[in-house]
Amino acid sequence: MTRRTALGLATALLLLAACGGILPTPPPPPRLYRLTPLTGASAAAPTIAAQLVIATPNAPSGLDTERIALARSPISIDFFAGAAWTDRVPLMLQTLIVESLENAGQIRVVARQSPDLRADAILSTDLHHFEAVYGGDGAPETRIALDCRIIRAADRTVIAVKSFAGTARAAENEMPAIVAAFDDAFHAVMHEIALWTAASLGSLGR
Repeated sequence: MTRRTALGLATALLLLAACGGILPTPPPPPRLYRLTPLTGASAAAPTIAAQLVIATPNAPSGLDTERIALARSPISIDFFAGAAWTDRVPLMLQTLIVESLENAGQIRVVARQSPDLRADAILSTDLHHFEAVYGGDGAPETRIALDCRIIRAADRTVIAVKSFAGTARAAENEMPAIVAAFDDAFHAVMHEIALWTAASLGSLGR
């Protein structure tokens, strides 16, 4: 190697080192959070001999994401930095609804919607709110709102329609407390959905 070649190589290495110093450091991956299903499984045998499938909830693009949404005004939506749900919100909710209704123990079969399952009814939902709402200083209030429909699978007739909404105030303005408030709001909404679903399916003719 000639002296000129060696000098050229050293210069190139110095330039690469300098460039490496000014390149931005990638941000750390977000911390992942999840909600819990409604508990309180019944020891008794299921009372409703029906097969219910849960469709993936419909959601606007701002909520159809893994990011955790927040709102500081009625006309804006933003997202928390450094935090995310373990799945897209509609898919996470679908799983939670299935597990919650299974835990309630009132319906013989509850599952995700699938062409392989012969269902008696479908639970279809539209998600309107799933965000932490800031109304001033301090911790936010989490808000969840769903429109639900039970559809008879045989003829696609809607047999029941109802809207559900719940809120819960976070104990502090920190991510674990905000997620715990989401969990409380979901449990409140899911409790009402479980009662309504069981009552609606109880009158479903087979």
